[in-house]
Amino acid sequence: DVQLQASGGGVVQPGGSMKLSCTASGFNFRNYDMTWLRQAPGKRSEWISIINSYPTGRHATYYKDSVKGRFTISRDDAKNTLYLQMDRLEPDDTAVYYCAAGIGSDSLDGYDYRGRGTLVTVSS
Repeated sequence: DVQLQASGGGVVQPGGSMKLSCTASGFNFRNYDMTWLRQAPGKRSEWISIINSYPTGRHATYYKDSVKGRFTISRDDAKNTLYLQMDRLEPDDTAVYYCAAGIGSDSLDGYDYRGRGTLVTVSS
């Protein structure tokens, strides 16, 4: 069975940092471009960061403007794990964060595989 398990969410103060992890199994992780998406309360989901597979793009990374310079996506293909380092967090970053296999869609349903999300709350 395919599984994508995101973890590392919780409550953090504005200006703080948090690192999310996403462990994959059941598919060829190293050959997939991977995406982090989020869905804030009452809003549509949006992709926020992408990392290419090594065959596709040598682990090139892309970011939505709203997180560029604050978030860093990375992957460890040996561990089948995707990461999202989030720094200088803002209240508007409060959302459920999802990892997904594939790229290009703001829709949670637009991916080959998607895990359950992890809630990040930025609040003082």
